[in-house]
Amino acid sequence: MEPIKGLHHVTAVTRDAQVNVDFYRNVLGQRLVKRTVNFDSPESYHFYFADEIGTPGSVLTFFAWPRMKRGVRGNGETAALAYNISSTSIGFWQDYLAGKGVTVQPVEQRFGVEVLAFDDPDGMRIEFVASDDPPAVRYWEMGPIPSAHALSGFHSVTLWLDEIEPTADLLINNMGYTLAGQEANRYRFTGVSESLANTLDILHRPVQPEDIPDEAVFGAGSIHHIAFRVPTDEEQLEYQSSLRAAGYGVTPVRDRSYFHSIYYREPGGVLFEIATEGPGFAIDEPVESLGENLKLPEWFEPTRSAIEADLQPLTLNPVEKVK
Repeated sequence: MEPIKGLHHVTAVTRDAQVNVDFYRNVLGQRLVKRTVNFDSPESYHFYFADEIGTPGSVLTFFAWPRMKRGVRGNGETAALAYNISSTSIGFWQDYLAGKGVTVQPVEQRFGVEVLAFDDPDGMRIEFVASDDPPAVRYWEMGPIPSAHALSGFHSVTLWLDEIEPTADLLINNMGYTLAGQEANRYRFTGVSESLANTLDILHRPVQPEDIPDEAVFGAGSIHHIAFRVPTDEEQLEYQSSLRAAGYGVTPVRDRSYFHSIYYREPGGVLFEIATEGPGFAIDEPVESLGENLKLPEWFEPTRSAIEADLQPLTLNPVEKVK
């Protein structure tokens, strides 16, 4: 098997569809490349934000669950998502986000580079990692952010776990990752290539016998799962077989229209997915109009009217270009 190339997408939870779209599209400058529904629960939206075309490794998705209470970060979850930005863009983003009413954390140094952190409207932790050579993705020309400062796909995710070894064993021996470094209680794993979104950090947060358990409370602002990418269906089936042989309870392949998916939980409890890179987001609408209309898989089309009646009305508000 070829090693995992990196992240495909990250899926999180929001409780306000309109606020979510306004923030990621109109503030952070990520294009809404797909507006659909949760295939397992079609009464709720599923949004996909990414670069202009939905390049795997740049795709952040959200389930919109209005009645969901806010989550609490803790062990056993993906606690942060990081994007690449240019090393000259930290100051721009500090000023810009502050001007939008976003509270940003002090810049920190991590593995020799600057990291800027803040929370989205639901409390999900987002980080911007400065890079002298950020990876190339398809810049969304109609977005609000100038190309010099635009997000360049994912850099990494950070898992909070009370044990390192079992998850490290999975990453190294079953998924092709390498332990690339350690700073204090942060362990960095990278894929074998310099591909987009090929980094995963684990923050080791051991729980002592006298401690109150510091487990995550799932809710709005929580990351539901992280998806890794493989190029083909055949490669995905090889991973399915290999992971099952290693004792992981891997699901059957599920058709998500824009990719195919298998799911399993890593030893710390985080839900992992392996997704195919294709067929992509332009199979049911042209690139020029991605995300403008509600798209449903063919098996939901007979009930479109009922589905649309259950969904919160949504407006794509005008984007104001930053000068």
